[in-house]
Amino acid sequence: MNIDTVLSNAFAMPLTSPAFPMGPYRFVGREFFIITYRTDPERLRARVPEPLEIPEPLVHYEFIRMADSTGFSDYTESGQVIPVTYRGEPGSYTLAMYLDDHPPIAGGRELWGFPKKLAKPVLEVHTDTLIGTLDYGPVRVATGTMGYKHRTLDVQEQTRRLLAPNFLLKVVPHVDGSPRVCELVRYFLEDVEVRGAWSGPASLDLAPHALAPVAELPVLEIVEARHIVADLTLGLGKVVFDYLQR
Repeated sequence: MNIDTVLSNAFAMPLTSPAFPMGPYRFVGREFFIITYRTDPERLRARVPEPLEIPEPLVHYEFIRMADSTGFSDYTESGQVIPVTYRGEPGSYTLAMYLDDHPPIAGGRELWGFPKKLAKPVLEVHTDTLIGTLDYGPVRVATGTMGYKHRTLDVQEQTRRLLAPNFLLKVVPHVDGSPRVCELVRYFLEDVEVRGAWSGPASLDLAPHALAPVAELPVLEIVEARHIVADLTLGLGKVVFDYLQR
């Protein structure tokens, strides 16, 4: 294999059998369960990198079911997303996500810099309750519940919220362990079509775990809960801040 062939195929590893196909990635019927809660402001500031700023000490705890996606197949993820601003622009910073499938873990980390780890999240309906759970190994670390479709939310407003920018800290080490890439990445959800959005009474329980430390941002107050079903495309990212070139 000559050098030009290597370069023309070098978008993912292994070179001759990539862990994921090249995008774009379209999601059909993507299901969000998002519980927004108030947390300890000092603990939150210690986990959000500059130059991002925190307008309020809020956390979105998310369970996301992706049963139909191009390239990544059928999987579920769960984790914490922080409302932030970047140079006055409101958006969200993904602190950590836990998935049950290798291709989206590999693709998310290598392409965008999603902080993804292997675990077992589940999102499903039991009778009258929407339930999201996250197990890390045999340990239950998160349980979220919401009354199923108690109140209908405005679809246009939820579409606007999904179209807001998202931020990630992409870290790729050099072969000697030093940082080769350390960048703040911004990406957007595109071609968003919200099929429906609902709310209801909600609860969230987080348990301590050394390697899935979701409980280190404690739940002080539930602010809102949303259940959204949408079709969308996951857009590729753009570097907005390079920590190694500051």
